[in-house]
Amino acid sequence: MSECTHDCSTCSQNCSDREKPQSFLKPMNKYSNIKKVIGVVSGKGGVGKSLVSCLLASKCARAGLKVGVLDADVTGPSVPKSFGINTRAMQDDECLLPNVTNGGIKIMSINLLLEDVNSPVVWRGPVISGVIEQFWTDVRWGELDYLFVDMPPGTGDVALTVFQSLPIDGIVIVSTPQDLVKMIVNKALNMAKMMNVPVLGLVENMSYYTCPDCGKKLEIFGKSTIDETAAQLNIPVLAKLPINPEINRLVDSGKIEEVECCELNAFIEALKM
Repeated sequence: MSECTHDCSTCSQNCSDREKPQSFLKPMNKYSNIKKVIGVVSGKGGVGKSLVSCLLASKCARAGLKVGVLDADVTGPSVPKSFGINTRAMQDDECLLPNVTNGGIKIMSINLLLEDVNSPVVWRGPVISGVIEQFWTDVRWGELDYLFVDMPPGTGDVALTVFQSLPIDGIVIVSTPQDLVKMIVNKALNMAKMMNVPVLGLVENMSYYTCPDCGKKLEIFGKSTIDETAAQLNIPVLAKLPINPEINRLVDSGKIEEVECCELNAFIEALKM
């Protein structure tokens, strides 16, 4: 046998090196040290995934953790507006610099790079995937305990890029109480299994509305089946978030860091451990 040149493209031998699975993980730059990366995902759009991403980051920051949000929903970015960030991101000689919220959360989003935030991002999948990779490799994130990745809806190109390129430590699946909840959760769960990514649990958004007059909880979108779904799939329910006009008002005014969301307290305490 001739001496190995480590160039598998010109070799027909089935050696151990060839049998090792190829890693697509992108290296972190020398100015960033991120302890844990958590993806916030959903099998469909419109369930409040970005809201949950921002709430988790805000709660972690208020608990004393160093956090950032990578807005991977390139064609529908909403993270900067939720935090009231209107200025464009800057860069130095080597890296993009994330914008920082009033509460110290570091943010990177395509809307921080566009001259006009209302301009549509009409890009093909490979270009969008390349931008997400740059948000990981070329941003000076610094020291972070957690980086939350606000994923695009569904299980397409960008979701695949995030799972393959970033060292995702776990995902949070966001759903709603409607009948198709199990299908939504299953899509995200099955993709996570395919990519060998742990599922930390489920967050049900728009779970109920509390009547301001009588205090009764009204299930506007129908009776929740999240507990049954979670039991069948053997994953925990992390929180059930209510429909709350005050949350909507604060998000629309860029003050999501002022939202009190006690429903997430237990999960945040678990992250601190």
